[in-house]
Amino acid sequence: MTDPSRPDIDVRPITEAEFPDWIRAVNAGFLREPVVTESELEARRVQFALGGRYLGAFDNGRCVATFKSFAQEVTAVGGAAVPANAVTGVTVTSTHRRRGLLRRMMTRDLTAARERGDVVATLIAAEYQIYGRYGFGPATWMTEWTVDVPRTGLDHRRSGAPDDGGRIDLVDGEEVRKLGPELHERVRRAQPGAVSRDELWWRINTGVLLFEKSWTEPFHAVYRSPGGQVEGMVAYTADDDWRGKQPHDTVSVKWLLAETPAAERALWRYLCSVDWVTQVKSGWRAPDDLLPFLLPNPRAATATTQGDWLWVRILDVVRALEARTYAGEGSLVLEVADRDGLAGGRYLLEASARGGSCAPTRRTADLTLDVADLATLWLGDESAVRLAALGRVREERAGAARSADALLRTSRRPWCPDMF
Repeated sequence: MTDPSRPDIDVRPITEAEFPDWIRAVNAGFLREPVVTESELEARRVQFALGGRYLGAFDNGRCVATFKSFAQEVTAVGGAAVPANAVTGVTVTSTHRRRGLLRRMMTRDLTAARERGDVVATLIAAEYQIYGRYGFGPATWMTEWTVDVPRTGLDHRRSGAPDDGGRIDLVDGEEVRKLGPELHERVRRAQPGAVSRDELWWRINTGVLLFEKSWTEPFHAVYRSPGGQVEGMVAYTADDDWRGKQPHDTVSVKWLLAETPAAERALWRYLCSVDWVTQVKSGWRAPDDLLPFLLPNPRAATATTQGDWLWVRILDVVRALEARTYAGEGSLVLEVADRDGLAGGRYLLEASARGGSCAPTRRTADLTLDVADLATLWLGDESAVRLAALGRVREERAGAARSADALLRTSRRPWCPDMF
């Protein structure tokens, strides 16, 4: 029997020859069919060839744990693009749990990211309780709405054309690959918590590279402003549900980008106007999304899913706090605990409408908190007062948590539109 305390399992970067075994281990870890088709392998080899940092744990030559990271940018409050280390593909085969394999892979990857100059690390957590141990905290949340179209109060005698002089056109995947990247760049620069999309993302999400065993080609609709500018885009699928002689189809939104409220309103109203559609599933949206209140009857949109989404791990406190902007003016001394020794210390933040400066300090701390809780506060969604009530932030100066909220919180909630 293997002694769990012995590091006799080899954790290292994988070779190209080991890539199929790594993919099989990923599939097994996520309880997908533990085989790799040639088409899936061919598509995923493109990812492998384009870079990314693939780690595997090997027991007698068999891959039993997987880990991948890749270069990303995440938008800070105020619009700055912050270099990030995006973590994905994390699995440990059920036969090899509780042997410290994830700790070894995570430590190796985060240490390299810190040395490389990444400011934060990011991930989407499948399970809540795992990643706080490594300094990650939930920094954005998401909500999914289901819209009961007949109850929206929209006038279905009218077409789905925008009433602002703009227009909506259906386009194909090739057109999306031309128009989408520029629109996304504008949208994500204005959305704290949004992450970058590379060319590969657009190829995967328009069916050029088929990662899934079955692919349903989505519909794509583009909103153009009265001046002809592309300001919004949506990808969606529809089912075919007839009950007797009555249609009850559901539209499921894969992703929707809107640069302006006008574009957002036009696209949602368009989706609710499609013939035969009685239900619209919004996909993962910001928790303060405008969707319900773009309808005459907001109660027609029911929140069916709500949960944490983008998790952040601060690797460089100074650069993270200096990258964002601040609504108020003041100073704050933070005592940051980091059990992994990557970003701990005492820091003085001085903030104003012109931006923030941050530096190590010996001044008395105002707040003491873990690096994971600093990540939760960084994008402006969480309240230091709430965290203090939960015992996760300790006030060293009376009123310091309220002062932190005045500096850090944002008027609109951060949101990450992407899964990775």
